[in-house]
Amino acid sequence: MTPAWLLDILAALMLMVAAISAGRLVAARPWRPGAVVTDTDVSHLLMGIAMAGTLAASLTTLPDTAWEIVFALLTVWFTVRVVRDARANGVRALAGGHCAPHLVHSAAMLYMFLALVTPAGGGAGMGAMGSSGSAMQTLRYPTLAFVFALILVGYTIWDLDQLSGRRYATTPARVSLARVGAAVPVLAAAGSPPAPLPAPPATGLAAASSTTSASASADDPAVPDAGRPEPGSAARGLLLSPAATIGCRIAMGATMAFMLLIMI
Repeated sequence: MTPAWLLDILAALMLMVAAISAGRLVAARPWRPGAVVTDTDVSHLLMGIAMAGTLAASLTTLPDTAWEIVFALLTVWFTVRVVRDARANGVRALAGGHCAPHLVHSAAMLYMFLALVTPAGGGAGMGAMGSSGSAMQTLRYPTLAFVFALILVGYTIWDLDQLSGRRYATTPARVSLARVGAAVPVLAAAGSPPAPLPAPPATGLAAASSTTSASASADDPAVPDAGRPEPGSAARGLLLSPAATIGCRIAMGATMAFMLLIMI
């Protein structure tokens, strides 16, 4: 029998994953051009809510039929993305691709809702997973459940290895225009004529005018200040980083594998 406190901890972890995914969707501003891919965050949000309701009956939200439709759509969506990725990158898209783990997660969730066997007196729906004794739910085709669990464990170990090796950045992948502008003269210095000598420093009224303009631009809120960090930019950058997505995926993959194994 699985301890109830362990299921509650895992349910809280899944709610945390759902909250992080919701925060990513808000911070990413998906309606703007160049925003991060949002389908993975949507899938993490939905899976976090569904898995929390599976682990703790009090957190159940939608009926099983609704979740079956949701995860069927997610499975079809990620299948299309994996096929496109495989056509572009070959078989390696299945081993280390971005969408393959999400396809396995969606298919495993769909399998759990479709293959659930509820014992007599054990309640209806996936929310009765925490029941003890003979009322514990099981899954049809346990071999398939074991295969899903092995694949999930494999992807989780792969993500842990990549994360520990710092293959995933903890900041969003963006290019600084200031750095690009500073690098251009350096790259062009080899084939460029000698730079002219700098002009002598301004004196008198010119210096005062320059100082006044600089202070006005610094105080004017309409003038962008490249050196002034945006409030909360560090937290937002960490939230939108690839490492945050992979961390959520690790938590979901390990929890999902555990759920499959205890229901075999």
